[in-house]
Amino acid sequence: MRKPELAAAIAAQADISKDKAGQVLNAILDEISSSVARGEDVTLIGFGSFTVRERAARTGKNPQTGSSLQIPASRTVAFKPGKALKDSIS
Repeated sequence: MRKPELAAAIAAQADISKDKAGQVLNAILDEISSSVARGEDVTLIGFGSFTVRERAARTGKNPQTGSSLQIPASRTVAFKPGKALKDSIS
């Protein structure tokens, strides 16, 4: 399912226009993105949690040449599904 299809499903379920559902979906995604960018966790009970994880610096390998290189530390976003979501796909 892509974003326009999700907006259409939200519109049908909430009995609102597709444009309004798209605006709501964009607002939700923007707020999740900005909260995670600030380093805050976002928890949606029953759905899951978005968290910022730190990756330590490490030594990697260039697959083309085989030489080793240093990969710097970085931050990434992780999603952990909630119990209700896990149970719904089992």
